[in-house]
Amino acid sequence: MRIRAALVAVLLTAVGCGSGQTGGAASDPDAALKVGVSPVPHAQVLKYVADNLAKDKGLKIEVVEFTDYVQPNTALVDGSLDANYFQTVPYLETFKSESGATLEWVGPVHLEPLGVYSRKHKNLADLPEGAKVAVANDATNEARGLRLLQENGLIKVKEGAEKTATVRDIAENPKKLQFVELEAAQLPRSLDDTDVSVVNGNYAIDAGLKPADDALVLEKTEGNPNANGLVTRAELKDDKRIKDLLALLQSQQVKDYIKNTFAGSVLAV
Repeated sequence: MRIRAALVAVLLTAVGCGSGQTGGAASDPDAALKVGVSPVPHAQVLKYVADNLAKDKGLKIEVVEFTDYVQPNTALVDGSLDANYFQTVPYLETFKSESGATLEWVGPVHLEPLGVYSRKHKNLADLPEGAKVAVANDATNEARGLRLLQENGLIKVKEGAEKTATVRDIAENPKKLQFVELEAAQLPRSLDDTDVSVVNGNYAIDAGLKPADDALVLEKTEGNPNANGLVTRAELKDDKRIKDLLALLQSQQVKDYIKNTFAGSVLAV
């Protein structure tokens, strides 16, 4: 979701308060790392690490689940978390730009291909004129969804707007598609009311969809900048425990776990 003015004000207050935080991993090297995650697949992956791999590194990990895309960052800024694992670099950069927060990308873990789903049509060519299309309403995922629709010949966005496009940047819409902007978490629920919905991989999986089988089209993985990864605050970026956690998240054991658990719906990077 776009960060509303009120939320920005809250966040900036948190930034000021957070700078004085004395608890957590920043001050206690023996404390558990509190890591914020989306439930699927991030919490599953992190719990696998916590239960099976962390002990060998001497790590303690507390998994904290969130169901939206804003709280994991605000909680990280105010010191309630030591890291989070749910977002892409483009989303992080947008959040930082809109909020003024200072957060640090640590490294990538996996990719969840964005997909177009429908309960009414078998392929995109079947979409009638005036079809209703739902897309995410946060800046990063809306642009990402529109690029996917453009790549599949449904629309064209204004030249130069591809990275930040919203529905207001659509330059060509030959089928006169009607766009609905929704919270990303609501997109799977919209399928009964739309012709197609462009759904984030984690929310698709959480709703029981199988991206590799159910999506009409999926994002290409080659050259895709939208890997989900580990993020922390500046003072923890070089902390050995954060580096050890990234090493575990990028380990062959985790790659094998992702491959065996998600069967192509989530891809290790």
